[in-house]
Amino acid sequence: MEDEELIYDLADLFKIFADSTRIRVLYCLIEQECCVGDIAAALEMSQTAISHQLRILKQSHLVRCRRDGKQMLYSLADDHVKTILSAGLEHVEE
Repeated sequence: MEDEELIYDLADLFKIFADSTRIRVLYCLIEQECCVGDIAAALEMSQTAISHQLRILKQSHLVRCRRDGKQMLYSLADDHVKTILSAGLEHVEE
């Protein structure tokens, strides 16, 4: 059995993917980095709601951000996030 702490960390990671809004945000970021306003417009949600979800995703190391002038641009943290989303989608499409 894996180390208990690793098991809890893995469970916490999967909890992040248990929210459809966060999944939609991640899919917005698959192709390109975006600012909060662009994601909010694409998902037809408020910037406040998107900012909240991005904070959770950033704390979980699933997205990263960089400053471009006054704007913060968000992107997927690494290719593992895309792999997880692809594997999940493949599973539910079976």
